[in-house]
Amino acid sequence: MQTGITQKIMAFFIGIVTFFSNLFGLPLKPMGQKLDLTGYELVFEDEFEGDALDTDAWFYRQEGLPDGVHNAASQVSVSDGLLKITAQYREDGEFGPGWYSGMLALNQRYRHGCFEIRCTCAPGGGFWSAFWLQGDGSYEHDISRGGVGAAEIDIMEANCWNDGGTVKRNAVTTAIHCNGGDDNPDKIDSKRIGAFRGNDIYNTFNTYGLEWTEDEYIFYINGVETARSAFSKGVSTAFEEVIVSLEIPETIKHSKDFTTSMLVDYVKIWQKP
Repeated sequence: MQTGITQKIMAFFIGIVTFFSNLFGLPLKPMGQKLDLTGYELVFEDEFEGDALDTDAWFYRQEGLPDGVHNAASQVSVSDGLLKITAQYREDGEFGPGWYSGMLALNQRYRHGCFEIRCTCAPGGGFWSAFWLQGDGSYEHDISRGGVGAAEIDIMEANCWNDGGTVKRNAVTTAIHCNGGDDNPDKIDSKRIGAFRGNDIYNTFNTYGLEWTEDEYIFYINGVETARSAFSKGVSTAFEEVIVSLEIPETIKHSKDFTTSMLVDYVKIWQKP
C-alpha cells in the first residue's frame, strides 16, 4: 500500500513539474521510478544481427509518398548489429527525384506491454527519429472515441534539433493523438506530454520506452520514468502497429548533398502472460 501511495505522489509531482516545463519550453530530466519488468515476459526482440532486415518480422511502411518526399526500402540497411535508416536527396530514386527516408512497422500488432528501442537519433534540420504506436482509426471520431478505440502514441520523437541551445536540442518529445475527445469530428485531439532530456542523444545510444497498461501510458528514458497519461478518455484498447521511422519534414531547407541517419541497436517488447 505504501508503495502505491508513493508512486501516486511521485506521479503528481512529475505532472506538476511537466506542466511548468511545457509552459516555459524547457525539457525535463527523467526523475520518476525505474522500469520494473517483474511479471513481464519478452515476446519480441530484434537485435538486427545479419546483413538484411527480417521481413518476417517487419514491413516497409508508407513507401512512395507523394510530393517529392518518399519512404523506401532502399534507405534501410542492417550491418554490424545495427539497423540504419538514412535520409538523403536522390536524383535516381525508385519513385523519382526527391528526398528519401525510411519507415518500418512490425507485422504483428500488440496491445498492452512494455515497448523499448535503443538507438541514436538522426541529427540535422527538420528530419527526426521516431518510435511510436498507431491503431487503425486513431484519427476517426467514431472509431477512436477519445483514444479508447485507437490512438497514436508517440513514445519518442527527436524533433528538438532546431529549438536552440544544447539543453533543448538534447531532448525528445512524447505525445498522444486521437479523435473523439470532444464533439468536433474534424479536430484531432493532441496532447504534448512533454520534452525530456536524454544523454547526448545524437552520438550516444539511449533507450526510450513505454509501459502501456489497462489504465495508463507510462513513458521512460534509459529505464527512468518521464511521465504518464491516459489522454484523452482513456488508453487504447486496440491492437496497434509498432513503428520505427526517420521522418521527413514538410519543408526541407538543406542542400541536396545533406544526409543524416538513425541507428537502432534493438527493439524489444514485453507482455504479461
